[in-house]
Amino acid sequence: MFAVIETGGKQYRVEQGDVVRVESLAGDAGDAVAFETVLMIGDGDTSQVGNPTVQGASVKGTVVDQGRAKKVLIYTYKRRKNSNRKQAGHRQNFTTVKIDTIEI
Repeated sequence: MFAVIETGGKQYRVEQGDVVRVESLAGDAGDAVAFETVLMIGDGDTSQVGNPTVQGASVKGTVVDQGRAKKVLIYTYKRRKNSNRKQAGHRQNFTTVKIDTIEI
């Protein structure tokens, strides 16, 4: 059985036992987390698509880790003599979640 959930403005296809990196969520390692925005549930032959969500469905998981991704470097350059060259970096926060159950 699988489900499509939405969190942090992104959609994830998850199954029971999967470990997923999602946008940063509140909570420490070991805390329970529930995703109520379930867009679709499927099981091999049948599928249930929400309009926009599946009523009464939820996906429960456990927070494994809080972390930060690798640095992404951003360069800006304008062809002038010396003044418009800049470099910046960004590290996005994430939460690793282990999916425990999918409930309909």
